[in-house]
Amino acid sequence: MTVFEQGKNAKQTLTFMSQVTTEQKNNALGIIADMLEENIEKIVSANAVDIENGRKNGLGDGLIDRLMLNADRIKAMADGARQVASLPDPCGRLLSEYKKDNGLDIKKITVPLGVIGIIFEARPNVTVDAAALCLKSGNAVILRGGKEAINSNTALADIMREALAKAGFPQDVIQLVGDTSRQSATDMMNMNEYLDCLIPRGGKGLIKAVVENSTVPVIETGSGNCHIYVDESADINMAANIIFNAKTQRISVCNACESLVINSKIINKALPIIAKKLKEKDVEIRGDERAQKACELVAPATDEDFATEYLDYIISVKTVDTIDEAIAHINANSTGHSEAIITENKENAEKFLKCIDSSSVYVNASTRFTDGGEFGLGAEIGISTQKLHARGPMGLEQLTSTKYLIYGDGQVR
Repeated sequence: MTVFEQGKNAKQTLTFMSQVTTEQKNNALGIIADMLEENIEKIVSANAVDIENGRKNGLGDGLIDRLMLNADRIKAMADGARQVASLPDPCGRLLSEYKKDNGLDIKKITVPLGVIGIIFEARPNVTVDAAALCLKSGNAVILRGGKEAINSNTALADIMREALAKAGFPQDVIQLVGDTSRQSATDMMNMNEYLDCLIPRGGKGLIKAVVENSTVPVIETGSGNCHIYVDESADINMAANIIFNAKTQRISVCNACESLVINSKIINKALPIIAKKLKEKDVEIRGDERAQKACELVAPATDEDFATEYLDYIISVKTVDTIDEAIAHINANSTGHSEAIITENKENAEKFLKCIDSSSVYVNASTRFTDGGEFGLGAEIGISTQKLHARGPMGLEQLTSTKYLIYGDGQVR
């Protein structure tokens, strides 16, 4: 089946989805969650094939970590589906209502976007998270994962489609593209007749290709060159703990810290402590000349390092003299994802919050919290780094649009 045929099939489910109740959607999500847990062995077995192929093809540890599924991760996906079911239905909310002088009663309500296409790479958890969010928000979804996860994604999609049938839903509310060639991705970028929205999730190259080539409206989810700025008033031990968590808790995710910025007034004291902590996980530290002088564990950095999303045990360090210089450096090199300041100075904290142009900005906390679940949104569809329609972690609300309902009693213009 071609992706265009899948698009046509998805479009045909929208009449059903426009009438489905919250209770029905929650029931379907509950069945999906139960069936995922009932089929853990099947999913892990399919994933093992992807892991083996990935290692043979030279995938790095970070990508293998993104790809890997185990019982705990599958249970977490099931719990995510249940959490989405527990959230308020984003559809049919009354946003405004007013009556015109001519007697027309006008209401504005939330409605699903329609058919959502998602192109993603080696993260099979996206298959379930995205499907659950699209289902609860009343949308149909076409999922196109990378070849690295095709066996895992196929197993997950088959289970979810079986669950939909049990719940009385058209199975084509959730579809997986079996063709992982570049052509299938290109075709999705040109499915204006069937797709209402296209969301890329993955590395910088994938996102750039979709944004530049798609004729379907795109919600850009970003790669994450996330920064942490250690201000001159920072609690150094707090800074070391936060940076260690943000860099090493999981290196393969877009909200991991990739770049440090440290004030020159504190660098000689702070960097050796931070570096010692990072060396517990053998993190390679690449810094400018002043960072190298401040700590013998720092290797030379290039200009490219300051703009790189490593997804590896590597971090860059830039030395600055003022918070203004820190803000300018971060805004110039950031991907607009997540940045943090470690400071005891309230004025500097507020300045950082106002001036940093990213979707999520923190004071004295790890960038690892930029996540739909952590923000109370349930599973997330991605972290939007653009400014139109949606920005930051995208949950149910961001998968809806609006519609006007107008009630009259014979008015003509």
